[in-house]
Amino acid sequence: MTSKTESPIVDQVTFDIPSVKDGTSMWELVNNSSLDQNSPYKYLMMCEYFSETCVVAKEKDKLVGFITAFIPPQRSNVIFIWQIGIDSSYRGNGIASKMLNTLVERESCKFVCYMEATVTPSNEASQSLFKRFARDHDTTCEVTTGFPEELFPEEGHEEELTFRIGPFS
Repeated sequence: MTSKTESPIVDQVTFDIPSVKDGTSMWELVNNSSLDQNSPYKYLMMCEYFSETCVVAKEKDKLVGFITAFIPPQRSNVIFIWQIGIDSSYRGNGIASKMLNTLVERESCKFVCYMEATVTPSNEASQSLFKRFARDHDTTCEVTTGFPEELFPEEGHEEELTFRIGPFS
């Protein structure tokens, strides 16, 4: 499915399964953004052990975006999106939408009919992305409390809302 918001830049970008060599570039992209920072090891692990449920977007050999995701144990019909990162100079071109669609079309997601993610209330871009995905797939997007603010050990971390999209096919 092609998003109505895609631009010609998307045609110059490839969407693929990451290799372990992509882990460092993913970490660097996050560290140059406002995304929650994880250790470099997290990205290496995602590329090594969850590559079939992750996506990298590249223009030539430059990583311009990624998704880290996994299918939760005991819930083979759900793909949980852990993190989406887009290089700041590529935002607004439909790359995140294309990565989500690439992911759910994979063989590894053949039993997936729900997508879940947690999003902070201030992250309007991600909220719009998931609501648009639901609209594009003619399904619902339910938003519920995910992780309340008081669960986070550091001061000032916003609550995380759970977005549940589906069913879709």
